[in-house]
Amino acid sequence: MGFAQGVSGLTAAASNLDVIGNNISNSGTIGFKSGTAQFSDVYAGSAIGLGTEVSTISQNFNAGSIQTSSKPLDMAIVGGDGFFRTTSASGEISFTRNGQFNADKEGFIVNAGGSRLTGFAVDATGGISGGAPKALVIPTAAIAPNPTSTVTAQFNIDSRSVTPTVTAFDANNSNSYNYANSLTVFDSLGNSHELSTFFAKDANVENGWNVYVTADGYPLNSAGEINSTPPPPSPPPATANSEVSATLVFNTNGTLKSVTPTGGAVSPTSTFNITGLDFGNGAAALTTDITIAGTTQFGTTNDVKALTQNGFTSGQLTSFAIGVDGKIQGKYSNEQTKLLGQVVVSSFANPNGLISKGGNSWSQSPSSGQPLTVVPGAGTKSGSISSGSLEGSNVDLTSELVNLVIAQRTYQANAQTVKTQDQVLQTLINIR
Repeated sequence: MGFAQGVSGLTAAASNLDVIGNNISNSGTIGFKSGTAQFSDVYAGSAIGLGTEVSTISQNFNAGSIQTSSKPLDMAIVGGDGFFRTTSASGEISFTRNGQFNADKEGFIVNAGGSRLTGFAVDATGGISGGAPKALVIPTAAIAPNPTSTVTAQFNIDSRSVTPTVTAFDANNSNSYNYANSLTVFDSLGNSHELSTFFAKDANVENGWNVYVTADGYPLNSAGEINSTPPPPSPPPATANSEVSATLVFNTNGTLKSVTPTGGAVSPTSTFNITGLDFGNGAAALTTDITIAGTTQFGTTNDVKALTQNGFTSGQLTSFAIGVDGKIQGKYSNEQTKLLGQVVVSSFANPNGLISKGGNSWSQSPSSGQPLTVVPGAGTKSGSISSGSLEGSNVDLTSELVNLVIAQRTYQANAQTVKTQDQVLQTLINIR
């Protein structure tokens, strides 16, 4: 027996202790993957081996336990073996299971090492652009206002109503109409305005009703325009007559039969519009279609069943959430939501072929194969995103402590072989 076997065993055992110690020291590291030292025997043309060597350090890419977090940018990949794809400022691509991310001063989503999370950006239409993944950015700019272009309403007009006692409509005289309802709309600058509709039973048309509209209290003419353009800064006049904006006719069963706009606009039978609303504040003139499909004339109380509009004022980003499909939805102070981007995940045919770069990140190699980069949940290997969660280390401390004892015994045993060989040589030297 030579020293070579014992020395190789000591070297291999020391490497094994290093691997086990590294596992134990990273048992609390988010996204850490444990390693295992794999050994092979050494021969050199004889039946007696020359000892052992560490052939490779194999990494265990099994998922760790999922831990909850209160941060929306903390993410875990669940149900798959995909990796978060990141890029450095210089464009170097790396992959990680550590989902601890933050937004830097420029809005980029970065990890502790400064690498930027990548994904698909949003195109001009507000959808996902696709193409090559890019560094994701949380925008800080305000969302632009959207002027109201459509109003959708559904009313019930009480069929038991009688013709108003005052025949000339006056928004300030409730005796000139049967029912009124108001809605907030927005101009191109994001300023809010009150748009009111008034219903007055028409004595000359069976099951007929006249609809009048006012904007900020000012009456509109038959073309849907404010009678005073631009409106004066003072409050609306105490008495202001308006022309009919539309005439409604109902069937004998109470359903809506026709809508006749008086402004001459071409529109469906359930829609009338108002045009050229100039509020005198520098905003573009507002044109709005009012659709009242489903409006009825039943013998019940006047009521509004549905009332929505598509305008909004400007708003600042207040929060965001990441879905299981990686889509980042921003929530704004104007109660709007906007798609900000989509996280992607990458998987490999041979994860053990990845090259560890430290910092819980890896880079691809010829052995790992090319990354398959998809949106979360798109493939059986990719997995989905769990926001507000983190994947813990997959180190099993109990097993590692047992392995530590075994490795220690192995080291001691190899040391004993060296000691024995030394004693044998000493015996030979002492022969006289």
